[in-house]
Amino acid sequence: MKLKSLGILTAASIMTIGANANANLLFDIYAGGTFGIGGNTIFYDGDHTAKSAMTYGAVLGVDLPLFRIEGEYNYLDGDKITTNLAMANVYFKIPIPVVKPYIGAGIGTTFDGKYEPKNIAEFDLDDTLAYQGMLGITLDLPVLPIKIDIEGRVLYANDIYELADEKADLLQYDGRVKLRYVF
Repeated sequence: MKLKSLGILTAASIMTIGANANANLLFDIYAGGTFGIGGNTIFYDGDHTAKSAMTYGAVLGVDLPLFRIEGEYNYLDGDKITTNLAMANVYFKIPIPVVKPYIGAGIGTTFDGKYEPKNIAEFDLDDTLAYQGMLGITLDLPVLPIKIDIEGRVLYANDIYELADEKADLLQYDGRVKLRYVF
């Protein structure tokens, strides 16, 4: 009798574990890291300066069948400018089996930024609203719980600083690779 009860308990446990593994068919939770190379342009009074820049970041999100929603942190490291970005992104993806194209948009804020223009001492940037657009593809490896995103991205932040009644805007553009681990 004890052996029969143990067998039933074992079978019930295996079925429960299998059911939990299939419960995430509707959505996946993921975390990951990003790296991008590109440039940024600072616009002020009709003039502009363009410099190269790199971005590093982390993401946490939910992957649904047609959409992806994520929170993102980025650190922008340019020649004369450094800043942190916190963004909320939404992606629309085309469901093709292995390579999935997507388009996305995000809104967030810049914070703790520094700017060091030529012949002027370093000063802090204003915390301001930022917008971004993304276009890319996801490589979905069927066997591994890792997804690779390759994307182009453009970010715009308005009035990042004011110096001598001169306001400046930031335009950041880069190519980016994102590795996501699906839980």
